[in-house]
Amino acid sequence: MISFIKKLACCFALPVAIFFTGCNSNEKKSGSAEVIDSTWLLPFNKLDSVNPVMQPGDRVFNCPVQQKAVKWEAKNVFNPAVAVKDDTLFMLYRAQDSAGCSRIGLAKSIDGIHFLRNDAPVLYPENDAYKKYEWPGGCEDPRLVEDSSGTYYLTYTAYDGKVARLMIATSTDLVHWTKHGPVFSDSVYKNIWSKSGSIVSGYRSNKITASKINGLYYMYWGDKYIWTATSTDLIHWTPLQQTPDKNLDSIYAGNNISTLQVAVPVRKHTFDCDLVESGPPAMLTSKGILLIYNSRNIPSIGDTSLPEGTYTVSQVLLDKNNPSKIIDRMNTYFLKPEQPYEFSGEVNNVCFAEGLALYKNNWWLYYGTADSKIAVAQKKN
Repeated sequence: MISFIKKLACCFALPVAIFFTGCNSNEKKSGSAEVIDSTWLLPFNKLDSVNPVMQPGDRVFNCPVQQKAVKWEAKNVFNPAVAVKDDTLFMLYRAQDSAGCSRIGLAKSIDGIHFLRNDAPVLYPENDAYKKYEWPGGCEDPRLVEDSSGTYYLTYTAYDGKVARLMIATSTDLVHWTKHGPVFSDSVYKNIWSKSGSIVSGYRSNKITASKINGLYYMYWGDKYIWTATSTDLIHWTPLQQTPDKNLDSIYAGNNISTLQVAVPVRKHTFDCDLVESGPPAMLTSKGILLIYNSRNIPSIGDTSLPEGTYTVSQVLLDKNNPSKIIDRMNTYFLKPEQPYEFSGEVNNVCFAEGLALYKNNWWLYYGTADSKIAVAQKKN
């Protein structure tokens, strides 16, 4: 891993630092500014001595759709969300059975490294109103926040085998979940590809609490560019739109998705040239909105030092009064595949961050490795 630390400073009562350079011309087209500060990032170190912290298992669950017992996490475990409750770290993670169906399991830890898993998943396809969205691909890639009353909101991806749709579910105990269906009800966006919902939140007192900006909740989402959406209730979301920008090509142009307001674009000749995708819930700080994001590389148009399809992790700072405006952005990644379990798996050459928590006075960043296992990086306070 590359070290970027240059100096320490205080941002939202949290010491963060890292050295980086400014935004390129492509970012300026999306409303970013020149470099203002270099003290807003969270520097992490992988805990290679204990990684991976979770691997596939042999737990058996009676699938209500197939009406038979399946080893629901036998193939892969990856891409987790985390939350702290009662001085315990809870992890919601994506698990795949041998057929490739994904379900979301629950595990808990008192040290951030060793996890005790529930025998059965807590969110999965059932014979309910949402089966048409979730079967046969399943429920994928959770991201977790709570509101001021303690209700948890889980964004996840439902995959019917053809289209991925961003969904929302709620819980008060992290075990029993109520599904609310697609986050977008608009006829234009309900049935197009959508995923990776990162809700802007405050990270205070070990809690990740959704925070309003100018009276609205904001969410970053998408997996070509990172787009924005707003909500009044954390369940029903409206994508923000813009005048189409011909400089921002889109593989989804056929679905009129080019009208969506781009918050974070891809960049040419860099590690994030092919796609960018939201990581953990975005962090609202005094400096702005800190978003950890994942990206994919194609050497012919991007970083020639990274293999084809490599996923790395980076950070960007956005304006807290205008969440689609970039203030600063790292010019490189801070996590990349380096270990055998990061190089080889269901999808090779992947580090994909989704879970972030302040737990026992340290920052813990959990990430999927090669879409097969789960690892952790840490920032000590």
